[in-house]
Order: sequence, then structure tokens, then C-alpha cells
Amino acid sequence: MTIPMGIAVYFTMWWIVLFAVLPFGVRSHDEDGSTLQGTDPGAPVATHMAVKALWTTLISALLFAALLYYMSL
Repeated sequence: MTIPMGIAVYFTMWWIVLFAVLPFGVRSHDEDGSTLQGTDPGAPVATHMAVKALWTTLISALLFAALLYYMSL
């Protein structure tokens, strides 16, 4: 796999994993009981995007390493 192809595959893999990780641990205002007037009850209280980006990077790196290992067999 060439370097540009590897970057493209990792980038695509990172976005797919991000969309899989996004819903974990999210609580809505309605579930939390902190609904304010004028806010959507389904809006998240705290998204913790930095933590999710870190987990996404770690998971993607492991999957990419597994892909490289599989391709080298």
C-alpha cells in the first residue's frame, strides 16, 4: 500500500469509527432532567468530543494495524 493510499484508508476508517463512537455515553436533556425552556429535550447535555476523538484515533489505529498485518500475509 502506498503512503497516500494508506492515509486515505486511515482517514476513511477514522470517520466510520467516529460515527460508530459518537452515540456512546450521550445523555439528552430529557434523560438528565435538566430541560430548559427553549432547548430541545433531545439535545445532548455534554458530548465529550475530545474523549471520543481520542477513542476514535486509538480504535482506528488498531484496525489499520490489523489491516496492514493482514495485507502483509
